[in-house]
Amino acid sequence: MASEDVQGVVFWPEAGRYANMTNFVTDDDSLMHLQIAVTSSPAAELALFSDGLQRLALTYESQTPYSPFFDPMFFVLRRKSLSECEALTVQLAQFLDSKQVNERTDDDKTLVLATRRVV
Repeated sequence: MASEDVQGVVFWPEAGRYANMTNFVTDDDSLMHLQIAVTSSPAAELALFSDGLQRLALTYESQTPYSPFFDPMFFVLRRKSLSECEALTVQLAQFLDSKQVNERTDDDKTLVLATRRVV
């Protein structure tokens, strides 16, 4: 996801009444919180992450992905074969549990990256 190719954030994090507030589908107002996006454009790259990473992964002023967070990871991912991705999973887990990341968040840290681009 090179900076010039960033399409943006599909679903901006909802700010609830409380930090880390969860909306359940069984809640009476669940449909008010449901977000759906339909597009005819295929995504070349995708990042999904839990709320523990949103302050590292998002630029709040512009409501865009924080490219310095994603660019290095997608750069590496684009150059790996499917068989090499298991090793990347281990490296990603080590990064997410690193001192630098843990100093910025004490919440859950889940990150899924996918790319169709091959270099």
